[in-house]
Amino acid sequence: MKNFSFYNPTKIIFGAEQIAAISQEVPANARVMLAYGGGSIKKNGVYDQIIAALGDRLVSEFSGIEANPEYETLVRAAQQVNTDKVDFILAAGGGSVIDGVKFIAAAAHYQGDPWEILTKGGKVVKSAVPFGTVLTLPATGSEMNSGSVVTRAEYKAKLPFGSPLVYPVFSVLDPTTTYTLPVRQVINGVIDPFVHVMEQYLTYPVGAHLQDRLAEAILQTLIDVGPQALAEPENYEVRANVMWCATMALNGLIGVGVPQDWSTHMIGHELTALYGLDHAQTLAVVLPANLRVRKADKLAKLVQYAERVWGITEGSDDEKAEAAITKTEEFFFNLGAGTRLEHYDLDSSVIDTIIKQLESHRMVKLGENQDVTPDVSRAILERALSAS
Repeated sequence: MKNFSFYNPTKIIFGAEQIAAISQEVPANARVMLAYGGGSIKKNGVYDQIIAALGDRLVSEFSGIEANPEYETLVRAAQQVNTDKVDFILAAGGGSVIDGVKFIAAAAHYQGDPWEILTKGGKVVKSAVPFGTVLTLPATGSEMNSGSVVTRAEYKAKLPFGSPLVYPVFSVLDPTTTYTLPVRQVINGVIDPFVHVMEQYLTYPVGAHLQDRLAEAILQTLIDVGPQALAEPENYEVRANVMWCATMALNGLIGVGVPQDWSTHMIGHELTALYGLDHAQTLAVVLPANLRVRKADKLAKLVQYAERVWGITEGSDDEKAEAAITKTEEFFFNLGAGTRLEHYDLDSSVIDTIIKQLESHRMVKLGENQDVTPDVSRAILERALSAS
């Protein structure tokens, strides 16, 4: 196991009817900005619960944060924070809204060009407006981590940043708020945390036995409850487990002391920025192809994954690895996600464009060994084209 430092200050408030608890978490004299997306929180009752919980606090609102939070939108929100003298932000929505609020919180205090927060990384962030979250769409784990991804359409860029200053102060997780999610969002909310775990787990062995077992438990739980979430949308136990899996998949715990990959995510970000695929859709396309192209380097963990997660015990190591990749691909497809570029009407003509974008964003040494070069990324995309 590698040396590590683990820090996570976010308070989780989990369960039905827990939105009311924010009345005890937001400072009584705070000037609050409520930030959200397209307005679904007004249809599902979350908005009314939040306003009731905030009581007499002075509240301004910022709506319209996109599914892939757009830089220009977030800069306007940061300006509103300063104009309204906001000293606490409340994000209500899914990972995109929370990611957006992390950028807003940092940009509102940043003295330079806010674009530098993304191009120079989170190290330039020296302070941020405190914020809490009410999660309504579990998937990204953003409610309990310090990472964010922001899109800038004019540059066709989707860039990450992170800083210990943008952990949420608290996050409310009420599984009942997910009952009315569209089917596509439910599918995404299973695939996204599944691949988050794989990026941290499926690298090479370092003797981190507890992290491996925790990762495998999350994967197995998602395999069990993912289809149930689609079949029984108002099953509280199922929804609660999906929600907690998504949080645990990326709150830092399973990633301590182990090598991490993230090449599937970086390639996937370009697919989203260029062609508008949902983040989880890109992961379902890229991951199986990535594992096949890099099977030899990941063989030991692939065999472990095959045996412990899928119960595959017959055959050679290579056969077990291939069977596990096929099981993974089938799991995504059976949930309802396309697993090939052709499923999204994309063909080989897109590959050169994606590679150029990776190069322009300096994503040229990806993976746990930094050996996923543009040539390897090209091979992954070629493998992801079609089933033939």
